[in-house]
Amino acid sequence: MILDRLKRITWMRLDLLDRWLLKELLGPLLFFIALFTLLLLTGGVMFELVRQMVDKNLPITIAVQVLLLSIPRWLAFSVPIGTLMASLFVFTRLSANNELTALRSLGITTKRMISAAIALSMAMTMFTFILNDVVVPRSERFAEVSLKRGLGQSLANKTGEDIIYPRFGRRTGLDGKSADRGLLQLFYSSKYKDGEMKDVTVLDFSRSGITQLLRADRAIWNEDQAGWNFLDGHILTLMANGSSTKADFERYLYPLDSAPQRLAGVEEDAVNMTVAEALQAQRLYEEAGSIKEARKIRVRIQEKFTVPMACLVFGLFGATLGAQPSYRTSRSFSFVLTLGIIAVYYVIGFSFSSLGVKGTLPPILAAWLPVMLFLGFGGLLLKQASR
Repeated sequence: MILDRLKRITWMRLDLLDRWLLKELLGPLLFFIALFTLLLLTGGVMFELVRQMVDKNLPITIAVQVLLLSIPRWLAFSVPIGTLMASLFVFTRLSANNELTALRSLGITTKRMISAAIALSMAMTMFTFILNDVVVPRSERFAEVSLKRGLGQSLANKTGEDIIYPRFGRRTGLDGKSADRGLLQLFYSSKYKDGEMKDVTVLDFSRSGITQLLRADRAIWNEDQAGWNFLDGHILTLMANGSSTKADFERYLYPLDSAPQRLAGVEEDAVNMTVAEALQAQRLYEEAGSIKEARKIRVRIQEKFTVPMACLVFGLFGATLGAQPSYRTSRSFSFVLTLGIIAVYYVIGFSFSSLGVKGTLPPILAAWLPVMLFLGFGGLLLKQASR
């Protein structure tokens, strides 16, 4: 009761113009978001689930569960598109009915007319960010687990291939004191699966004048002893004077932290990470010396913020184009124009993102420059429409 009253008071505090425009926008916005979510969901998930049901006897209950869990990801894609379609559709219709002309005759500027659309676009930006950062990573993981369970596949821990982890620090001298700083250990595993590292090789340079090579078939992280249990392998020790020793073992506890395991468990797709998880992955890549992967994840972190900004960009474009005084066109042309704006925006965004991953552009610039360019161009269109 109190919450409903507060909502009513907040709504009534809005100007009559804003309330009218928001009512006009909300219906088409929800319709277009639902429409594009359904289209994307059908093309991206539904056909594959039907194939799994036919070929691999996936239970229909599991298929429905996976389908529902996939909605947030595709909803995050459809919200910006729906914002653009709704803004352009509504303002084009108002312009064609001369309602915007009537508002201009009362001295209301174009900037004032589209303010409700911009406010709604900002709300959609916040909604999309929360959806991408809070809901999508969890729903995608649950969908993957449900699908594997339905297909009878093992629910293994995270898997990875060619895990390389270098650890840097100060070496220990022959006298037991700290020596120069450099590479202490270089850890390599061909594959991580079911909680085990396979085909493990470690080069140990932690003691000056001594180099050790450890080779094992498997390695398992021992949480209680804070080290790795190497299984079925051997140790080769090389001394500075040229002598060497070799020893075989069935089990050997090696003192190294769990960073290789955490590195192997990093999600391949940044969409399945929250901002906090992406920042943690960035630190792991930097510690491991994976410069390219660290640079890539820095770009993806910035895109966690810039991708939802498409709602604001599209809302500005749709409202500004539709509110142009001389803008008269058919709905079919508006639809084609919408697809063109979407295609150009995402192609430019993808191009700049690739430049950021390659290191041609700094990550912040690669992610934010397309948004700034389109907001600037939208501002110019708004200035032209206000004349």
